[in-house]
Amino acid sequence: MKRLPLLAFSLLGVLAVSACSSTQDVLEPSAIAASPPAPGVLQAETQHGLPVQTASTNQSAAINPGIASRTRLRFDPIVGATADVAAPLTERLAERARASGIALAGSADPSTTHVLKGYFSTLTEGGQTTVIYVWDVYDTSGNRLHRINGQQKAAGRGEGWAAVPPATLQAIADSTIDRLTAWIAGSTG
Repeated sequence: MKRLPLLAFSLLGVLAVSACSSTQDVLEPSAIAASPPAPGVLQAETQHGLPVQTASTNQSAAINPGIASRTRLRFDPIVGATADVAAPLTERLAERARASGIALAGSADPSTTHVLKGYFSTLTEGGQTTVIYVWDVYDTSGNRLHRINGQQKAAGRGEGWAAVPPATLQAIADSTIDRLTAWIAGSTG
């Protein structure tokens, strides 16, 4: 019962961050290095009625090539994560998007069809850190089309972003792209 107010407070924090229009602590992911994708898909569990992500070893399938050829995804700056966290997260998102058949667009690319913007926060409780995330998918006019959200427990110890190992960020990116490709296939297929 003691955890409920803390959990409610952290969710309010995520909502506040998602409404934030500040560019402080934001990374512009316009130039992303290519590297081979790694396996790993997430399966959802719940704890206290909220989703908690756990790792699995399944690889997602590419979406329909016709759908992929019509989708050009741009990543907007990630809010709430430090630059040293946002950079590898964005790289992994790009790897998984390309592996799923989604074409990536630069920040000034007029052929962009979808924009992905992320909002992140961490919550440390009882020596365990959880990353809480929200991804909004927009069209090029700024209309929100879809939302992907969840949380991932970090395997490391400590507080805040210092306790979040690369594997946690990879799991978040993998789950995000898997859920995004499923939504794209369902909404345009």
